[in-house]
Amino acid sequence: MDIQILTAWIRGRAEQLRNARDRGATSTELAVLAGALLVGAGLLVVSIRAKLMEKIGIIDGG
Repeated sequence: MDIQILTAWIRGRAEQLRNARDRGATSTELAVLAGALLVGAGLLVVSIRAKLMEKIGIIDGG
């Protein structure tokens, strides 16, 4: 997964959540947006971890 794409996606969803909250969205809509943000954050963590493990493998493999 591309880290830059994930961070851009998360920023977009965060902006969408802010706009929804400002316009008075229902709690269900806000919960769905917050859930999407949590999934995106989890994917970002997995992506960063994979990238780090790749780099560590290169260093250890020498």
